[in-house]
Amino acid sequence: QVQLVESGGGLVQTGGSLRLSCAASGRTFSIYAMGWFRQAPGKERDFVATINWSGSITYYADAVNGRFTISRDNAKNTVSLQMNSLQPEDTAVYYCAAHFDSGNYYPRKTQSGYPYWGQGTQVTVSS
Repeated sequence: QVQLVESGGGLVQTGGSLRLSCAASGRTFSIYAMGWFRQAPGKERDFVATINWSGSITYYADAVNGRFTISRDNAKNTVSLQMNSLQPEDTAVYYCAAHFDSGNYYPRKTQSGYPYWGQGTQVTVSS
């Protein structure tokens, strides 16, 4: 099992940047594929980005593609989400999630694909 703790959220103006981090503990971090999701008030939790165990494969939601970058450092047991050109519609609680990567990786874009979750970190983009 793996435990996940997000950090780096905050308040930023439109057009600004934030970098979210997710620290993992427990089982060997490098066996997990990682994902970021977000949930705005009154809305479903939506897929943002995912990365395979080695960091060689990434996928993004259309809404963030070209603005957000997911990366990982297996030596430090962390996954990050660099968010640039932030817009008010990016305001949400951002969650880090993990699932075992057996090597037959495919991008999981629904909550049900991730058994492990962090507690979330709030990102607010002011207009």
